[in-house]
Amino acid sequence: MSDYRDRIEALAERAREERRSFSPPADLPAEERALRYLRDGVGEVVAVYVEARTGEYAPLDAAEMAGLERAANDWLELYARCHGREIDAEFTVREVAETVIETRDVVETARLLTGVPDCDRSAPWRAGARNS
Repeated sequence: MSDYRDRIEALAERAREERRSFSPPADLPAEERALRYLRDGVGEVVAVYVEARTGEYAPLDAAEMAGLERAANDWLELYARCHGREIDAEFTVREVAETVIETRDVVETARLLTGVPDCDRSAPWRAGARNS
């Protein structure tokens, strides 16, 4: 167990609660809501992951990694639902973090990983999401 356990558990619980309480927006796309899921959700997950992996390296145990990954995928699925799409996101937190670092943009990361709104579906980073 690392020093990040409490933050990870809080992020994962918040993501689960958002999924449970999600109601589809009346007007699609719900860009502001989608952006909030990315910044306050995916962005926070990536921040914890990067912080744990840099500086004072703090190994994350299997439960912590699973919590981060489930939270990141929950947030990405919520982002897609704000655009009227259902996806089953199956990305590793490392994939998400590397894409954020590469693009320097959490919105572009979500677009590339989920294909929502529609983008080049042949890109190699698309392997972790399946559209339902």
